Amino acid sequence: MAFYIVNEDITEMEVDAVVNAANKELNGGGGVDGAIHAAAGPDLNKACAEIGGCPTGECMVTWGYDMDAIYIIHAVGPIYKDGKSDEERLLRSCYQKAVELAVTHGCRSVAFPVISAGAYGYPKEEALDIAVEEIKKGADANERLEFYLTITDAKVLGIAKEKYAQYFE
Repeated sequence: MAFYIVNEDITEMEVDAVVNAANKELNGGGGVDGAIHAAAGPDLNKACAEIGGCPTGECMVTWGYDMDAIYIIHAVGPIYKDGKSDEERLLRSCYQKAVELAVTHGCRSVAFPVISAGAYGYPKEEALDIAVEEIKKGADANERLEFYLTITDAKVLGIAKEKYAQYFE
């Protein structure tokens, strides 16, 4: 199993695929989504407009365009309401479907952010735990792939270093 937690900018990772914490419209927003759209350049906006959107809990793939990554896997995480509105299942689905897409596209390495933990309001520690659990499952099932969880948020990074120190590179 190759699973690492890193404190790196996902837009600068040298991996085959990066996972984008996208919105349903795939039109670039704030946080990770905005940073990925800015790094990938205007062709990403055109490709996402052609796709036309993506349901919550699902993923779509585009080229990486101006990024080092070959692919961008756009994962639409849930907006946190109350923890009783199917958010956990939808969030887990994002990671599972992103892993499936990385495998079917022949990727050797993929970098994930902590999906829904920013503007979508998912409690940071819960979002981190789900990310680690689901990415580890993907790593266990796909030994030839390298998986990275990128964290730049200071609070989430602190929690990760305390709970998941064994996965830091």
